[in-house]
Amino acid sequence: MTAGADFLAIVSALGLPPGARVDSRIPKKLLIEQGAPTAADKRAIQDGIDELQWFAACKPTTIGVPTFADDTREYLEIAVLGCAFRSGAKASRLIELIHRAIPYPVLLVTADESGLAVSAAHKRHAQNEAGRTVIEQVIVASGLRADAVDSVQVAFLKSLALAQQARTDLFALYAGWIARIEAVNAARLTGAFAASDNQEIIDRRREALDAHARLTKEIEGLRAKARREKQLSRRVDLNLEIQRRETDLAAYANHL
Repeated sequence: MTAGADFLAIVSALGLPPGARVDSRIPKKLLIEQGAPTAADKRAIQDGIDELQWFAACKPTTIGVPTFADDTREYLEIAVLGCAFRSGAKASRLIELIHRAIPYPVLLVTADESGLAVSAAHKRHAQNEAGRTVIEQVIVASGLRADAVDSVQVAFLKSLALAQQARTDLFALYAGWIARIEAVNAARLTGAFAASDNQEIIDRRREALDAHARLTKEIEGLRAKARREKQLSRRVDLNLEIQRRETDLAAYANHL
């Protein structure tokens, strides 16, 4: 199956009207000019990206959802993009660069040897530079497969449909997609997918996911320290600290 066909498994799940489809390629040169702040980033784009596609433009005239604007952000359109990465590409950095380069909020589907990923990142006005936007946290769900039949991914794809999202405005629509990306990340830990538009549930899950990721990283660091530690008493202390963090980890898992 080609990367393009892989992308379509997720793009089709969005259930967008035909008028929203763009289906055009974005030249890498444009991405390099717009989204590569360093020479290393230029090389990462040149060497790591095989193909960048613009699948759809979600705006009032194409999906019937109004724009959104306040003092913090202005959402006139949501771009649905797909990007195929070459072997060895710096995927996480390239995902961030693509989100930074496009002036609109982006729902990005990427493909590499490990499978598919879906990512999104809210954008806001830059504080000190008129007309410029900056991204907030990039939310990524990775390890997806176009041919997967596991219940978690099937439920996730069904939950992405435009018909199931809030249609108040483009910000609410985009926030709904982000909440579903977070829900599938939580489901990878709990085994059960549960989409929700309840802001209290979304906030609690987001906090639990952030804490879970932080604690997992801290535990990995402590385990590496314990393996290197020569003094028995110090190794015992480190193992006790690991146990405390694991208790905290389990507590946050209950909020996912």
